[in-house]
Amino acid sequence: SAIVGTLVALSIIALVLSLVRVEDVMLPPTVKYGMVFDAGSSHTSLFVYEWDSDKENNTGVVSQTLSCDVQGQGISSYANNPPEAGNSLRECLDKALQVIPAEKQRDVPAYLGATAGMRLLRKQNSSATEQVLAEVAKTMQEYPVAFKGARILTGEEEGAYGWITINYLLDSFTKYSPKAHAWLHPETANIFGALDLGGASTQITFMPEDSVLGQNEGSEFTLYGYSYNIYTHSYLCYGQNEMLKRLAKELIVVRGEEHLHGSVPRQQSSLGQRHARSLKLVCLCGRGNETKQSENYTVTLEGRGNASACLAALRKLFNFSACGHSQDCSFDGVYQPPLRGQFVAFSAFYYNFKFLNLTEGQPLAVVREAIEGLCTRSWEDVCSLGWSYPKENPKRLPKYCANANYILTLLLDAYKFNETSWNNIIFQMKAGSADVGWTLGYMLNLTNMVPAEAPASLKGHRPSLWAAAITFIILTLILGLAALLL
Repeated sequence: SAIVGTLVALSIIALVLSLVRVEDVMLPPTVKYGMVFDAGSSHTSLFVYEWDSDKENNTGVVSQTLSCDVQGQGISSYANNPPEAGNSLRECLDKALQVIPAEKQRDVPAYLGATAGMRLLRKQNSSATEQVLAEVAKTMQEYPVAFKGARILTGEEEGAYGWITINYLLDSFTKYSPKAHAWLHPETANIFGALDLGGASTQITFMPEDSVLGQNEGSEFTLYGYSYNIYTHSYLCYGQNEMLKRLAKELIVVRGEEHLHGSVPRQQSSLGQRHARSLKLVCLCGRGNETKQSENYTVTLEGRGNASACLAALRKLFNFSACGHSQDCSFDGVYQPPLRGQFVAFSAFYYNFKFLNLTEGQPLAVVREAIEGLCTRSWEDVCSLGWSYPKENPKRLPKYCANANYILTLLLDAYKFNETSWNNIIFQMKAGSADVGWTLGYMLNLTNMVPAEAPASLKGHRPSLWAAAITFIILTLILGLAALLL
């Protein structure tokens, strides 16, 4: 009986120990890293991500370890000096290697994705575009990382990856329930749309009520066992920087002549003297979304601070008549289904509204009043109001009046938000510890961190459970044999 009792005790102990994963008790988590360069039209940023490899293919496990802004303008500005495009990345690459352990660096997937600035350059000078990409690739290959390539994203990819990032970070695709001890799929109505405004393009992405497959703007993803049919469209030449260039050109009467207009805050000095601002611009965009060879011109602008005149001038940059009487059309004849659900507006959408000190949920009337108030103030008044950015970068001050009015025109007249649906827009730049943008979605897709299968089917049976079962069966057989012998 003593032998039988001992064997029973040993079998119970073996079963309990086998149910506990060895790595949970003895081994630290295995951390993996990934890095993505966002090579935008106006600047480049590097993002470094990390995750526990033991929890790969589960949601909500990727965190942002580092963000680094590359000094200088975007890589498209180095068309005449491609080697400098590569050299500009070195400082951020060095910082990335400081946060990634040396023994893991060679396994780190590293990507560079270029967006609208390089899309514009490719239309103008394809050979210079290839040289710039070759130089940034050459620089990244010098570092001890697993370089996976430098490429230009399409506008639709940029929109779709931004949409994936938002919904991944906000647990919209799948979420673990401690009570149910299972991964749950949130309601489709909880999927967020994405609004992205960059320097050279803008993107809108969301899940409409009906299928958009068959349209050029339709994309389909299978994520965590569910299919998502999304609408996404990118408008090249409708980013805020290209918009400002086109606006300045529209307002020129005679090249180089001073021209009063409402899209610049009232420029009144403390001495009561009016002063103007000269701009030397390189424009690649024509009317609508057409692109062309580079045009260099200089225009001197003197601000009136008239918000209504500014809105009228901005509306001329859109071709609203191309839609005719169609309700499923935004502008320039582009198909867009009716809006659905909540949207996260990030990048320049967020930064312009942060400058206005606007908080979430404010009515559209309050937003209009804040924008008009900004446009009618003098430079001295704007600088003395304690806004978020003027002391950080005064060069941005002349742009906020036009940018804010442009955002209103884009969201209300083009994308067709209204007084009611305006409250469905959330202006946000971070979710958790990560920046909102296309880079995380891009890395998740290329590393298969967001799989097509549901998490439950991916996990299968834990090896420790198999070990427990086998151990228990063997000990039971031994125990039975011992009992027969005794």
